[in-house]
Amino acid sequence: MGNISKVLATMIMIRILSSLIEFSAAILMYFFNDVRAAIRINAILGIIGPIILIIVTFLGLVGIREQVNIKNLLLIFTGICFILLGTS
Repeated sequence: MGNISKVLATMIMIRILSSLIEFSAAILMYFFNDVRAAIRINAILGIIGPIILIIVTFLGLVGIREQVNIKNLLLIFTGICFILLGTS
């Protein structure tokens, strides 16, 4: 994979963890075989997803902090807010 930064490695590991959580949720939905349980599990995923988004985006911004000006940081922050508002 080459020489990878610690920030990028952390971002990758968090996304892998996120996918494992999603996969585990799908298995639990199958195991419980109940729509109500599936809705509860999906609600938990609805909370976890935006948290993962914020953490990974924050880490990415930390990794490129020297290359991004304040205007672009504000635009990225605004975009994240819109995503969170649009999915709530």
